[in-house]
Amino acid sequence: MPALRPPRRALLPLCRALSGGGCQLVPERGGERRDAAPSRVSRFCPPRKSCHDWIGPPDKQSNLRPVHFYIPENESPLEQKLRELRQETQEWNQQFWANKNLTFLKEEEKFIDSRLKAKGLELRAGSGQKATLNAEEMADFYKEFLSKNFQKHMYYNRDWYKRNFAITFFMGKVALETIWNKLRLKRKKTSN
Repeated sequence: MPALRPPRRALLPLCRALSGGGCQLVPERGGERRDAAPSRVSRFCPPRKSCHDWIGPPDKQSNLRPVHFYIPENESPLEQKLRELRQETQEWNQQFWANKNLTFLKEEEKFIDSRLKAKGLELRAGSGQKATLNAEEMADFYKEFLSKNFQKHMYYNRDWYKRNFAITFFMGKVALETIWNKLRLKRKKTSN
């Protein structure tokens, strides 16, 4: 049985990114929304003298932990490209999940409201407590939500793997560059 291969045009953006022709990867498909969640960066700030990446507290909208990337003074162009790709991927991921969570909450509320109205109940009970549905009724919503958003999740997963492959590739290039520079430095010291 012959192996299935993706069409050549599907690999072009990834090839361009890996070859160094810009680090722009495919943006989220179907995620461009007018009511999109605003991109808010956490107010967390690592100490000024830190020499490492820092991970902040979870974002309220996306539930993802933002990473504050350390920028060394003698950062090589390849290291800079890797850092920028990681930052871009983090922002892309942050925006996707903030939008997804916002959409989920809106649709969940609309679903609960419609089911309660069908039963002749109000969203808030007489005591002021918010009315809820049972687990079986909510399972219907979850199934419907996942089915409706299957295509978006499929594109997200594909792009997530592309981005991680590109990041891993650049990490390998940076590691090789570092080893090469150390070997050159050793050769200079031994020849002097």
